[in-house]
Amino acid sequence: MFIHHVFFWLKEELSQEDVQNFEKGVKSLLSIQHLTSGDVGKPAGTARPVIDSSYSYSLLLQFTDEAAHDAYQVDPIHQKFVETCAPYWSKVLIYDSETA
Repeated sequence: MFIHHVFFWLKEELSQEDVQNFEKGVKSLLSIQHLTSGDVGKPAGTARPVIDSSYSYSLLLQFTDEAAHDAYQVDPIHQKFVETCAPYWSKVLIYDSETA
């Protein structure tokens, strides 16, 4: 299994319409055929010293293997998301992992 976890920090000056456009765009990624599962979320209300809740949205995607992930990266839906939604974020961090 291959996990692709993306954290987005949206720009503070975005309008509500901009945020809605980002949400629509990031949720469109869940329709890409190469995924085995996926989720879009916001920081939970948990508060412990080891938790970083500074991000705006997270995207968690599961693939069967790295080849499926690589196919996702070049999928037109993903490319359109990056092209149209990149202006909305100020920072992105990505963590990829494979089953040990």
